[in-house]
Amino acid sequence: MTFIYYFCIVIFMLLCSLLCFVILIQESKSSGFGASFGGDSSESVFGTSTADVLKKFTGWLSFAFLLSCVLLSLWTQTLATRSKSAQDTFSIESIQE
Repeated sequence: MTFIYYFCIVIFMLLCSLLCFVILIQESKSSGFGASFGGDSSESVFGTSTADVLKKFTGWLSFAFLLSCVLLSLWTQTLATRSKSAQDTFSIESIQE
């Protein structure tokens, strides 16, 4: 169970990095970091609609980021509650003996 939990955290960290990268490569009003990869905005893999593709991709990534944040926080809370209840049970049993 802990392997799956830590694997999900690693996937979450990769998702965070990808989201940051996609946000940084988007063309700003002054053609910021996205222009440093070379070429004009008309010379791109997706044609002239690159800005629209990146906006949609950023939207989906942000949705996945928020969903994974909520799921991981609930999962962490559940693990902490189970751990605390296991410790409480052990301490009550040791007191009764």
